[in-house]
Amino acid sequence: MSVQSKVKPIPEGMHTITPHLVCAGAADAIEFYKKAFGAVERGRLPGPEGRLMHAQISIGDSYLMLVDEMPECKSLGPKTLGGSPVAIHLYVEDADAVFAQAVAAGAQVVMPPADMFWGDRYGVLTDPFGHKWSIATHVRDLTSEEIHEGARAMMAGGQ
Repeated sequence: MSVQSKVKPIPEGMHTITPHLVCAGAADAIEFYKKAFGAVERGRLPGPEGRLMHAQISIGDSYLMLVDEMPECKSLGPKTLGGSPVAIHLYVEDADAVFAQAVAAGAQVVMPPADMFWGDRYGVLTDPFGHKWSIATHVRDLTSEEIHEGARAMMAGGQ
């Protein structure tokens, strides 16, 4: 049996999907995520010119990888690209408290927290590096029918 066969294909503590964010200023982003979301830095690999080639943080039970922009590798962040169609969804115990903490740390409000038809208290913000975050706390268990009816009511202007 080779040594390689004992290596776990998914490293301990990692999940199947792990966001990998490109930031103009990944070291600053790490500090922001610590203040905004209670992130814990797990490691960083500095590269040439002081840029981060790789960094890893954890928020709750999930990991997030970060790297500095590297235009020479066509690795650009959302500010350089003019935005991002992707939002990172963060479930927390208290969406309002975490949302306020993130705003105090420098995030911009896109949509303040509100109770949503699918059963979450939910709000959206943009971090100082251009990444969108949706912050949620599940507050009501609903049936599929109740969610569909809530969606119809919202689309009709009823919620």
